[in-house]
Amino acid sequence: MSVRSKSAARRSRHERLRRKVAGTAERPRLFVRRTLHHIYAAVVDDSRGHTLVAASTREKTVGARSSHTNVDAAKAVGAAVGAKAKAAGVTRVVFDRAGYKYHGRVRALADAAREAGLEF
Repeated sequence: MSVRSKSAARRSRHERLRRKVAGTAERPRLFVRRTLHHIYAAVVDDSRGHTLVAASTREKTVGARSSHTNVDAAKAVGAAVGAKAKAAGVTRVVFDRAGYKYHGRVRALADAAREAGLEF
């Protein structure tokens, strides 16, 4: 019986998901990346290989809080990426949770992006 680490299992889920989910010019991909200290989100057109907009808790406008790792920080990142995407003319996206469970920070980011006007 083989034992895989949590990160290896997540990478496997992400690879399986990426075979099905791809961003296009009409509907780019909104992806989420979590670390122990920060959360990142970006809207990517995979057909051209371009990042259209990005936001993270490392930005001074978004990350100026006491904690970068909680649900409130994820909501701020989701709102920021949603506002930037709307300004860039993107309204519809496909959501790539990158193998993470859809709860906690990932769900908060997705909900905030929806409230900012993104449709997925």
